[in-house]
Parts: sequence; structure tokens; C-alpha cells
Amino acid sequence: MAVKSVQYKQHTFSISYEILNPGAHYDIIFLHGWGSHKNLMKHAFGAHLKQFRHIYIDMPGFGNSTCNMSLTTEDYATILESFISMIEVDKMIILGHSFGGKVATLLNPEFLVLVGSAGILVPKPFKIRAKIALFKLLKFTGLSSFRRFFVAPDAQGLSQPMYETFKQVVNEDFTDKFRAYKGKALLCFGAQDTATPMWTAYKISELIPASQVVEFDGDHYFFLEQGQTVSKEIEKIVLKSLKH
Repeated sequence: MAVKSVQYKQHTFSISYEILNPGAHYDIIFLHGWGSHKNLMKHAFGAHLKQFRHIYIDMPGFGNSTCNMSLTTEDYATILESFISMIEVDKMIILGHSFGGKVATLLNPEFLVLVGSAGILVPKPFKIRAKIALFKLLKFTGLSSFRRFFVAPDAQGLSQPMYETFKQVVNEDFTDKFRAYKGKALLCFGAQDTATPMWTAYKISELIPASQVVEFDGDHYFFLEQGQTVSKEIEKIVLKSLKH
């Protein structure tokens, strides 16, 4: 594990990262999802993709990377753009899971691997909508001290800057961002995923003409058990594309 400091908007971010297969020909950058860290991605893919130099990054506020200000998804992309340039890595291929998929899209690599990527708004179940409505009512009546009972699991235990960040990024519609992406994309999604359902993969595929959807058995974290299978798809599709 190594750490580099990035300056952004008068703040210093210590970015933790790890590089595997340093002598490999192609670079592939791995971006984890919200609430996760680089070791989760390394667990899934570290033993595979031997033709690639793996770059695993803890995004600001996660794992061993620091964050002491509220960020937008665009801020994450700008910080990582500087970081990637600093460590002299080629951003030709970026794999992003969930929230990391949105950041990866903004980084505009030549080839994008979206694994259960967020970015298409999924209607909230009635139970969640009712919970939000009740919280707004309590807030209006001055009983917002009950907020802790209504906080989403992904937002619990966060520092104030990261909680503010969560509120800014959780319900983003990335339709226009996906449409603006002009590179090639491989979309790997889980058939039983409820966070980023299969239909969102096909929606993203409609927005990115040079894309291919591959459906896997499993939920939002299907890749943890199927890292080798996902890796074979990357080798088959991405390497073929790079050699043409």
C-alpha cells in the first residue's frame, strides 16, 4: 500500500492505493462503490487479469484515504484525475462498481467496465417513500432529533463531510453523463440486484451505443464470488477491442 497527497480546493487529500503486476502491458484502474474500499476490489480481481497492471484506489473518505470536505461526484473525478496523472497511470481502462461506476464514467476512459453501476434512478419502494415522508413531517414539527432512526444504512456512521457528500451523490441521475460518454463499455450486472437492477444496465446500454451487457447470477456484489468469470469477459471483450 502507498499514499499520495492531492491538493484540491485548498484541501489536502491523502489517497491510498496499491499496484499489482507492475510489469504488465495494460493498465486497469479499479474504483469501489460507496462505503467500500480498494481491498474489496482486490479480493475480487487481484488473482486474475494477469495481462494488466492493476491500480486499486481508496476514493476520498473511504478505506485509508482521507476527506475533510463535502464532495460531489464531479469533485471525486477531478481529484482522481489529478491522482492518476501524479502516479503516471494510463486511464485507458477503468472498472467501477456502483458509485465507482459514476466516477469512472466522468473520468472518460477509452474503455469503461461498469459493474452494477449506479446512475440510473430506481423508484424507491413504498416503505422507503413512507419513511421519508414521516421524517419530513417530524422535521416540520420540530422533532428532527429522531433523524438517526431514518438514516439510510449507507449513511450511518459517516463523518459530517461524508454525510453531506452522501446526500449530494445518492440520487443523481447520470442519464446525460452516460449519453455523453463516447468510448466503449462493458456492463456487468447481477440478475438479482435490487440496488442497480438489470433493467438499468440495458438503459445505460441504450445511452452508450458502443456497449455490451453481460448478465450474471447474483446480487449487487455478485463479482466477489465471480471475479474470475467477470475477468474472463474483460479479457475477451476489452483486450480484443484494444488490439484492433
